Amino acid sequence: MPDLAGFHHVKLPVADLQRSRDWYTTVLCLRVEIEFVEDGELMGLALEDATGRLRLALRLDPVRAKALAGFDPVALEVPKREDVEAWRARLDDLEQPHGGVVTGHRGGSVLIGLHDPDGIEIRLYAV
Repeated sequence: MPDLAGFHHVKLPVADLQRSRDWYTTVLCLRVEIEFVEDGELMGLALEDATGRLRLALRLDPVRAKALAGFDPVALEVPKREDVEAWRARLDDLEQPHGGVVTGHRGGSVLIGLHDPDGIEIRLYAV
């Protein structure tokens, strides 16, 4: 049986690419790797972290973005529990609302309640 090695990327729908680009690059420190232009219109972005190991894609799709509001499709891993607290402090400095840090199902630390501009929840998790 062939192996799977992990996720290549996760794609999220957004209602406004520029607003989401600004949020993901400012709040989560991701950078734009690729812009997807179709028929002369910007339709998507590939984002990555500084290491190039974490990739998120954003796709212009307002209907699906609205449908996902309030849902938490992604939990991003951070290296250590202390890093979750560092993210909490960073988000507080940026005045980004969130639900604080809670204990995860395996005893790790999870920052909950961080929402992108479309209301999609992004969790930060350390085991």
